[in-house]
Amino acid sequence: MANTVTTPNSDYGADQIQVLEGLQAVRKRPGMYIGSTDVTGLHHLVWEIVDNAIDEAMAGFCTEVNVLINKDGSVSVEDNGRGIPVDKHKKTGKSALETVLTVLHAGGKFGDGGYKVSGGLHGVGSSVVNALSTKLVAEVYRDGKVYMQEFKIGDPQGDVKVIGKTEKRGTKITFYPDKTIFDTVDFNTETIINRMRQQAYLTKGITISISDERNDGNYRFYFEGGVKSYVQHLNNNKENIGDVVYIEKEVPEGIVEVALQYNNSFQEIIYTFANNINTVDGGMHLTGFKTALTRTINSYARKNELLKEKDDNLIADDVREGLTAIVSVKLANPQFEGQTKGKLGNAEMRTAVETVFADAFTEYLEEHPQDGRGIVGKCTLAARARMAARAARDTVIRKGALEGMTLPGKLADCSSREPSESELYIVEGDSAGGSAKQGRDRHTQAILPLRGKILNVEQARLDRILGNNEVKNLIIAMGVGIGESFDIARLRYHKIIIMTDADVDGAHIRTLILTLFYRYFKPVIDGGFIYIAQPPLYKIAQGRSVNYVYSDAEKDKLTKTFPKDAKYSIQRYKGLGEMNPEQLWDTTMDPANRSMLQVKIEDAEKADKVFDTLMGSEVMPRKKFIQAYAKKVKNLDI
Repeated sequence: MANTVTTPNSDYGADQIQVLEGLQAVRKRPGMYIGSTDVTGLHHLVWEIVDNAIDEAMAGFCTEVNVLINKDGSVSVEDNGRGIPVDKHKKTGKSALETVLTVLHAGGKFGDGGYKVSGGLHGVGSSVVNALSTKLVAEVYRDGKVYMQEFKIGDPQGDVKVIGKTEKRGTKITFYPDKTIFDTVDFNTETIINRMRQQAYLTKGITISISDERNDGNYRFYFEGGVKSYVQHLNNNKENIGDVVYIEKEVPEGIVEVALQYNNSFQEIIYTFANNINTVDGGMHLTGFKTALTRTINSYARKNELLKEKDDNLIADDVREGLTAIVSVKLANPQFEGQTKGKLGNAEMRTAVETVFADAFTEYLEEHPQDGRGIVGKCTLAARARMAARAARDTVIRKGALEGMTLPGKLADCSSREPSESELYIVEGDSAGGSAKQGRDRHTQAILPLRGKILNVEQARLDRILGNNEVKNLIIAMGVGIGESFDIARLRYHKIIIMTDADVDGAHIRTLILTLFYRYFKPVIDGGFIYIAQPPLYKIAQGRSVNYVYSDAEKDKLTKTFPKDAKYSIQRYKGLGEMNPEQLWDTTMDPANRSMLQVKIEDAEKADKVFDTLMGSEVMPRKKFIQAYAKKVKNLDI
């Protein structure tokens, strides 16, 4: 295969490190390089160093990567690759190691002798991590020696020096993230575990270990099946249709690897990767896959008379219902859109994926007729449901209503027509709805009371969802439509606030609403428009002083400040309806005083598994989940 992978060789030296420009402005504008300075940006530092080790693995030089979360707050990443070169670089006059760690766009990903396939930020990663760390220590094991160089805020503290002998090969980077740059420097073990598991799936034959010295946790991942194992993991506990279809082929454009399996759920899960980078916004490889999938299934269905002559072709939505798929490509010169590589722009990969997948999937369907019929049956059922949903939508939600002309009678709308200042409170029950309507700011705050628990959309198709009055009212109130008619630009409120009681029923209703948003209105979550209100748990009155607290810890802390002989009363709010309008405004709705949680999806795969476990049709996974986490739940109201 041309221009895709290198064969192991020992000619990896300083000459292969090509310098494009100096390191500038990283500390001044870190978001340009790592996306943000919140907890996501913090973990991005780990991904950058790990990506370098994965590059060594993809090039055939590395089989093990170890990630260590140290007690002192630092993180170490060690691989058994070739080791970063330590000889002098011709252009900089410094060691190649120092060049890689201090010069932006310096790395083995340019030129003829470095990596032909790379996932790192083209040499940006290591130097950016160095710039955003108070201290970084690099150890290199090669040529029978241990080399070391230390840096502080990106500046070398002396030259590379030999500190010992070794028979190992590889590189170890230990870095201490700068507390003045990041909102937090507390690494989350589970976040790192999930990312490392994903990388192990994507790189067949590599072993990735994680050790957390803070809690003595140790984890190890190795998957011989690659992305096939990944799909099996995602479809675990689901009612699947046939086996996992796995395709891998080398073509002139690179390597195409696809795994897919259908199940009897109503959701699609498609994750795409380019050089092991999760392309969350898709790109050309995803387009090629989707095109080939729709065309191949229609062709197979027609050829085997599983679609009648009078039937319309299946559309893209039909063939993706209940589909779990991984599309992973590796190519020499990936063109990503944006610094964080959200979308792959290489047009040649569209054709490559489309051709490779269409040929292989056609062959699979022909050789596995039972699976083929099961897949087509699932898709045609989805098509009938789609047509039923369209009819239901046209009948019960007139076009005018979707545009905000005929709003539901239960909605107490705000007078403002400017979405950026408008808020929609989704409130549990008429009692709380009444208090909220009376206590609100009528100019900017709209109230929509829900009656009881809405439909569990995890176990329902769109046609049934549209027949549910509470869901229908919410869709109309938001104004964005649903399914084929969804348009985020028509959102009538830029803050949609879920306000339910602080008990088990309230938590259940909140989960049902979040499930609806995650499955059918995910762009609304992604846009940062969904919030969860935080009503107080207690009203504590002592003399003329009245305080509202939001947790038992706050209650205990406050009452300890009272004189020993002081008399005070504590009221536990079981529901929002127990508050009068003034109290609800003061504690939960007044922008000057309220506390709200913004709903974010940091890890789509994890979120999907949680919603499927908690709200899906399978009982045993939910039972195991409850058994595993029940002891961690405090103050559960039953």
